[in-house]
Amino acid sequence: MKAPLRALWESRAPRDRAIIAVLAIVLGAALYAALVQTASRARTQLGASVATLRLQSVRLDQQAGEFERMRAAPALTASKTELRALVQARAGEAGLSHALVRVDAPDPDQVMVVFGAVAFAPWLNWVDDLNSQHIRLETCRIESMSTPGLVSVTATLVRAKPQ
Repeated sequence: MKAPLRALWESRAPRDRAIIAVLAIVLGAALYAALVQTASRARTQLGASVATLRLQSVRLDQQAGEFERMRAAPALTASKTELRALVQARAGEAGLSHALVRVDAPDPDQVMVVFGAVAFAPWLNWVDDLNSQHIRLETCRIESMSTPGLVSVTATLVRAKPQ
């Protein structure tokens, strides 16, 4: 195998051999430059990925700590107060009772409320307050009114079940 290639190489004129050698060197240098550029780009992308993964790792550690803290917390104790009365009382404390059109209680742990025209921010604060009382928003339909900041709300609230 070596002899036929050597014979082919030596059969070329010295000028052709020089041109082939120079072209081979130029081609090798171009391939090397392309390889270095590709490796450099990949290294930069991996560096960015490492930073993102480190941030996600820290966040995951924080979430794991929060999960362990929540797991160690005592179980929820459901309020024995009737849910309908509790929701109406909280609406009154939040100053939303004037907008409360209807409160229906299909079962002891579920209440459907309808607000006519209520300011959105106080209503949202009221939902947060109920959430702190282990009453969560299950379904909700909010429609904007013609007056800026006012909405009409139809919502279903449920009492969180103890684990």
